[in-house]
Formats: sequence, C-alpha cells, structure tokens
Amino acid sequence: MEKLILIKYGELTTKKDNRKTFIKTLEANIKNKINNLYTNITKTMSRMYITYDEKNEEDILKNLKKIFGIHSIVICDKVNTNEDDIKNKVLEILKDKEFKTFKISTKRSDKTFKYTSMEFNNIIGGLVLKNFECKVDVHNPELNLEIEIRQEGTFIYNKEFEGLGGYPVGIQGKGLLMLSGGIDSPVAGYLALKRGVNIECLYFESPPHTSLNAKNKVLKLAEILNDYSGTIKVHIVPFTKIQEEIYKNIPGNYNITIMRRMMYRIAERFAKRKNCKIIINGESIGQVASQTLNSMVVINSVTNMPVIRPVACLDKLEIIEISKKINTYETSILPYEDCCTIFVPKHPIINPSLETAIEYEKLINYEELINECIKNIETIKIEKQERDELL
Repeated sequence: MEKLILIKYGELTTKKDNRKTFIKTLEANIKNKINNLYTNITKTMSRMYITYDEKNEEDILKNLKKIFGIHSIVICDKVNTNEDDIKNKVLEILKDKEFKTFKISTKRSDKTFKYTSMEFNNIIGGLVLKNFECKVDVHNPELNLEIEIRQEGTFIYNKEFEGLGGYPVGIQGKGLLMLSGGIDSPVAGYLALKRGVNIECLYFESPPHTSLNAKNKVLKLAEILNDYSGTIKVHIVPFTKIQEEIYKNIPGNYNITIMRRMMYRIAERFAKRKNCKIIINGESIGQVASQTLNSMVVINSVTNMPVIRPVACLDKLEIIEISKKINTYETSILPYEDCCTIFVPKHPIINPSLETAIEYEKLINYEELINECIKNIETIKIEKQERDELL
C-alpha cells in the first residue's frame, strides 16, 4: 500500500533568496539517505512530500530522523480539497482509533477554501462528536488531528515526529574536524553538521605510543557521525616524530602548547588542500590547560583560517548529554589514549607567552617534520558497513 510522508522545513523557511538552494540540497540529502526506499519525492517552497510503500515505513523514518534541515516528519493522508472528501477521510482515519478526548487543528494556507481555520475546526469537531463517544480537550487531548489545507491538496494527520532541525549538510561548504577519541570533538562535529557544514576528519596518531585500538576508536566515532552526513573521510596524520621531538627538546610545561600549535599548522595546510573553509575542534573554554583563553590565543596564532569551536561555551555535562543522544559517548569513553592524552606533563602552563612559545619552537626543525607528516597522511573513507568490524 502506498503512503505519504510530509516534511516540514522549520528553520529553512526563514531563508529568502537562498531558500530554493537550501530545499534542493535537503532533497538531495534525503534521496541519498533513503535511496531506493521511496517511490517519489515532490517539493514546494514550504513542504516536501515523499510517497513510499508501507513496508518501508520503519526504515524511512529511521533515516529521516538523522537528516539535518528537517523540522518534523509527518505520516499523513492526502485528499482533494473539498468538504465531503475531508470529512470522509477523517471518519476513515478515526474509526480504528481509541480516544476519549480530541482536538482539531486546521491550518488553511489555501485562502480559496470557503471556511476559515476556526470555522472548519468547529465543522470537523462536530462531525467527530456526532460519530464517536468523546469530548473536546484543547489543552491535553488524547488525539490531536491536524488538517492542512494547501493549494496542492489537503493533508490530514495525527502522527508527527521531531526532526533534527538545522540546515542541510553541505549548504555551507566543508570544514576539517580535528577528531580525537574523546567526548568533545565528535559532538563538535555533530553540531557543525547541524549548521550545514560538511566535514572531513583529521586524526593525529603516534604509534607505538598510541595503539591500533585508539585509531579504530576514532574510525568508529567517524562512522557514527557518518549516519548524519554521508560518506566521511578520516585523514590520519603520522605524528610520532614531531611529538617525540617536542618532548625531547622543549620544557615540559610548554609541551601541550607547542604540540597544539603544530597540529593547527598541519590542520590549516591540509584543510586548504582539501578545499575546507574552516577548522573545527572540540575545545571547551577552561576545560584543560590548552583551552584557557590565554592558551587559545597563543595556539591559534599560527593560523589565519577560521577555527570553529561548537562546544566552546558548553560545560562537560552538557557535552556528555549530547554525546549520549548521538550515540558517541560509549565509544568515546573506551580506555585507549590518543595524542592529546599521552605524555601530559604534571603542570602544563595555563598562561603561556607567545614569545616564549616561538623561542622554544626554534629548538626543533618543525617545518621539515610538518611537511613529512602531511606527505604521509593516510586517508580512510568511512562506509556504513564498517562499524561492526571496528574495535
């Protein structure tokens, strides 16, 4: 049996000149995500309609709930816009439902329909009262039946699912996510995707100091993020030499500061190569020594590329809550150390001096080491089926 889903855009409706582009991108993302599960997709400036076989409903809903740019997902019935057809469909929909209280909510965008929204609420409400043992409750009804009277037809429904909101992925271009195995950076990636930024990931590994398990942990996090995006690439930077040089030649309290400056240099150069417009990371103000405002200023000074920190003003509990919602938390807390957690000094500096950092960097031939890192980056294209094989 063929059925219909109505997509509400939400934030996309605030757009004017770019609205067509946003909707077109959303349509492409939906088609890519639900692939061969639908029979047809049509769109207007305010709604999108998906026809599908009822047997595919569960899979379609599961996928639509992971697409940014959708305010809500509605399973509905469509009829011609005339009073009798609407009344007959309402009675057909309600005949198998159990409810003692109800509410009718009509929205009439087609002003050629002869009744106002309030008038039609009363007409359909009277029809329901006449045919079922129930009463009206406009505040907390067991059943809320919604009727949308539009130029393309009338849509009747009482099943509405919340979407992720935000903008369609890709509408804002691409960013490079500095992805570690921690809790924060996957959440930062998710929030960037929500604002329409497509992402590629950069992961710094230091074998033998970091393990294969640590690498696979990051790949699994990327695969989870891929549920909200499409096909994500993870670029793995061989960071061992440069990290060992830092810890061999630079005073311990500046190790993290210098290490992060090197990471930013690598990230900027690689981001430009991949046509990324921004760098994204999971830094949260004051959470660790390298994330005090003074540290951020010193570390950030090596790049002119915009650095977006989506979780910068969230506390740890807020970040954890999001990580649980998007299913990255259990993977993030697996006990495999990455570059940012090995060799952490007992007393890292929290108010570093830019002049001192520059002087210490002269102790190592970092340009040569950075070039070698970038030259030997390994790229892994994440595919959905890989998740179960990781870890």
